[in-house]
Amino acid sequence: MRKVLCVEPVIFIYAFAFYLTGPLVQQFIYRRLWEEEYNSTFISNSNVSYCEQNKSNPTYIKQKEVQEKASVFTMQLDLTGAVPSLIVAFVTVANGDRQGRKRSLVLPSVGALIANICLTAISYFSLSLSVLFAVAFITGLFGSIATFVGGGFAFVADVCHDEKQKTMRIAVVDLIFGLVSGLAGLSSGYFLRGIGFMWTFVTVCLLHAISIIYIIFLLEDTVSVSELQHQAPASYKEVLRETFSGVYMLFKTAPYKKRILIIVLLFTFMTYLFTAFGGSSLFILYELDEPLCWNELYIGYGAAAFTSVSLTSFLGVYLFSKCLKDIYIVFIGIFSYIGGMVMAAFAKTTLLMFLVRVPSMFCLMPIPVLRSMLSKVVLPGEQGAVFACIACLEVVTGTISLAVFNILYAATVAWFSGFSFLLSAGFCLIPLSVLCWLLCTSWNEEDLALLVPEEVSSIESVDS
Repeated sequence: MRKVLCVEPVIFIYAFAFYLTGPLVQQFIYRRLWEEEYNSTFISNSNVSYCEQNKSNPTYIKQKEVQEKASVFTMQLDLTGAVPSLIVAFVTVANGDRQGRKRSLVLPSVGALIANICLTAISYFSLSLSVLFAVAFITGLFGSIATFVGGGFAFVADVCHDEKQKTMRIAVVDLIFGLVSGLAGLSSGYFLRGIGFMWTFVTVCLLHAISIIYIIFLLEDTVSVSELQHQAPASYKEVLRETFSGVYMLFKTAPYKKRILIIVLLFTFMTYLFTAFGGSSLFILYELDEPLCWNELYIGYGAAAFTSVSLTSFLGVYLFSKCLKDIYIVFIGIFSYIGGMVMAAFAKTTLLMFLVRVPSMFCLMPIPVLRSMLSKVVLPGEQGAVFACIACLEVVTGTISLAVFNILYAATVAWFSGFSFLLSAGFCLIPLSVLCWLLCTSWNEEDLALLVPEEVSSIESVDS
């Protein structure tokens, strides 16, 4: 059977399954905590979920308590799987330069399959919510989405032959994640209402099984078998050294300007991801609470509206890259995010909450552009190392941001539920300041383009 170098179908299937599971797990936790608090079945009808808006009613206080408990529980759950997934992502994605990319794709898919089998059992047997911590830890041991994303982007970088193609193809992969997240979010409400939690988790299991089959039997690796055999270490000591040397050598052997650029770009990526991921992760809890009081279908519609943001961000990258440098595209995206978060903080009607996507239309542009900028400044054999750094930063930053913003939301939801969104917008001043410093001091895109060939020349001269 002829194998292919097209990784996008795998990314589509995995992303759809992942984003379908996310809102379901959050709503599953919210409903179970609601039932424990009220000692009754969760109420939901065709319009809105039951939501007390009279602040003098004791039910309103209990409702806020459920919001706080759900926020803290979600934060603890994310922390449980973060540490093992960080280690696995660092090792697996970095070693992809020597051992190929397929294991970075297949391991998280297997872990997700096991996790959803466990979720099916929890739903069917009405097991305790504490079992979810074991599920999160197991998923982390298989690398979770950080390993999959790092391996996927490194795979794409391997098969690109010029810088423009690299920027656009990385943007296409981010577009897939964005479009699929909206499609999965929209579908989640109908899945939940139509077949319930258990059968939806079964459906996700089937999707992950299809993804695993495609990776193993249809996807060709970017590193040949002969290369793997030639580069295989002779002892366990060499295995351990090579496991952790990729990222270390990336910084040790690089020229000074290249090291500075990598560090600054990674810091910018990390700080923007911190504020964007943390702020947007609160949307579901915010929408479940008064005065919006959305049910599962409206939550699905809201997630689907995010599809338009992914599409407009991709079109923005495509159009702006023709006339602007990468760094200016990042600026536009950050300002777009700030506008959306400020509007979300004061959105008290369903229409206004949907319209938040208008000022946010370019908010996803910084993520693929920063990935592309980092990929352009390293050698072909260092793609895995740089994407391992990105993947680990995504895990660390995502975990910390979830913890920080969930704690902040739990502490401020009673007096102003939109405070966390305003704080998220304020945090954007950090990446903006770093980019301004870079722009005013040393940034030159033409110099960046010359760094890689200069380094290749220097390595060749040393070897000769």
